[in-house]
Amino acid sequence: MGTMWDKRYEGDEYLFGTSPAAFLADREQFLRASAGKTCLAVADGEGRNSVFMAKCGIDVTSMDSSEIGQAKAKKLAKAEDLSINFQVADLRTWGWHENAFDLVVAIFIQFADPVFRTEIFEGMKKTVKPGGTILLHGYTPKQIEYGTGGPGVAANLYTPEILADAFEGFEGFEIEALNAYDKVITEGTGHSGKSALIDLVARKPV
Repeated sequence: MGTMWDKRYEGDEYLFGTSPAAFLADREQFLRASAGKTCLAVADGEGRNSVFMAKCGIDVTSMDSSEIGQAKAKKLAKAEDLSINFQVADLRTWGWHENAFDLVVAIFIQFADPVFRTEIFEGMKKTVKPGGTILLHGYTPKQIEYGTGGPGVAANLYTPEILADAFEGFEGFEIEALNAYDKVITEGTGHSGKSALIDLVARKPV
């Protein structure tokens, strides 16, 4: 997996830009209120999202399978004089330590097929602390029509039903937000134009 993303992240340009996903930018107030808390940024790529969260005062661990992506993320963090725990690791072998993070954030991680996706979701639910929050953002299958980003594989995309089944009622998990919507986004050359998006915010019971 790292090799594919290494190729996509080659060059000086940041594929998805250096600004955070609009999903996170819209939640800046919540993130600033989470200053001092710990966060795992899942498959963080070139670091735009982890850097933004670190600027909000969050203690971020950024993991990704691409060494090139992580190198560019480190460069971005250094430019902002931020300290982030960067780890090059494959999600298939990532150790989901139990109750380890206050926040778990996964933005556009739709390289995962349905079986792998279930494993990732289970890991996210395991590693978030009691009272902690999972923030998940991606595309719905309608995105195939728009072709403005994403894997182009319908089975990898999220529907409200898929996310509700994965998180709602799991050991008392509470879904605080689950919204599918269309929006024009401009996030580098990788995500640009009218997009079919979906957001999930879920809290683990104390």
